[in-house]
Amino acid sequence: MIYTTLLNIAIFQGIVLGLIILKSSLFNSQSNKYLAYSIFTLSLLLLNLVFEIEDTYTSFPFLRFFDDVETAFLLPVFIFLFIINRADDAVKSRQKVYLFFIPFAYSAVVNITADLDSVTGLYKIPEFGLKIIDVLNQIALILALTFIPFVLLYSYFMIKHLKDKQETKWVIILLSLVSTLLFSWVITILIALFFQFDISAMMRILALFGAFLIHWTAYFGIYKYKLAKDKNSIYNFLNTDLAIADNTTFSISENNCKEENRELITAANLYFQKLELLCKQDHIYTDSTLNREKVAERLGISTGYLSQIVNAITGDNFANYINQYRVEAVKEMILNAEFENYNLLTMGLESGFTSKTTFYNAFKKVTGQTPNEYRNTQKISSIL
Repeated sequence: MIYTTLLNIAIFQGIVLGLIILKSSLFNSQSNKYLAYSIFTLSLLLLNLVFEIEDTYTSFPFLRFFDDVETAFLLPVFIFLFIINRADDAVKSRQKVYLFFIPFAYSAVVNITADLDSVTGLYKIPEFGLKIIDVLNQIALILALTFIPFVLLYSYFMIKHLKDKQETKWVIILLSLVSTLLFSWVITILIALFFQFDISAMMRILALFGAFLIHWTAYFGIYKYKLAKDKNSIYNFLNTDLAIADNTTFSISENNCKEENRELITAANLYFQKLELLCKQDHIYTDSTLNREKVAERLGISTGYLSQIVNAITGDNFANYINQYRVEAVKEMILNAEFENYNLLTMGLESGFTSKTTFYNAFKKVTGQTPNEYRNTQKISSIL
């Protein structure tokens, strides 16, 4: 009773944590979505064990479809996608992600085909067909014992390509815990195959480890600000939004939460500090294709939260914020003798502007002068 209660608590926490990551602007980035899917998958694996312990499949045989779809294939894949979406764009673009879902799809098709006979009685598979399905199931088992370790090891290789090196320790620990869980599961299955041992006790221990993994992700992922580092906003979100019971109230409270977050966000916000470093040190504004989506992905937050941070701290929108850096870059080029032979439009394009009109409008908005007027003023000042 206590054991299943602990598992049920972990399952509930996993579902809530996954929803927080998916629904909150604090965490909602492409990479974090895959982490949420990983947590959902782990929760489903624990739920499957609870169903077995409670003998639910006997009372509700149709749930066998849930039991026979091997979600264990998905857990390492979602962890891998979490990591790869935090890696350099060049590395991410080379990955053929759809291939990683083939083992899960294969297993699901084989098991569902068999269940439509044994569970629903929709049709009757002949003896020869059952032998083929048995062989296909053996192939699925071999896939599980080889594919899962491969994906985990490949994920370790991808860690060196992370954009934010400060996240490396957190990602390594997370991957190590998932790897420990899944490698232990693979070894347990091998022991059962070769030595015919009863592995039920070991599987229960692994389930407790899975429950711990969900708790750990909640604590270190949110409380320790590895997924989002704005402490006040996290506290406000966890203590306001999670108390919402219906969609209407949720909508109202979410708006209030955003207004409160706006007041709480200051220049000390770590995401804003990181954005400032990207502009001042990496000069990301010189990329003429730069947009909110690219920057938000690099910061690991949603575009909405990025806009909220910039608006709250600078009092301006994202586009104007980036253009200010571009204008400052042009001003420095005008004052630098090395760029004396550059025309003004070239300077603007070098600084990240995409057209003459955008450049001139942004420059005048920031300085109150056109680029020509500003350069002439600086020449006069240098003569005097």
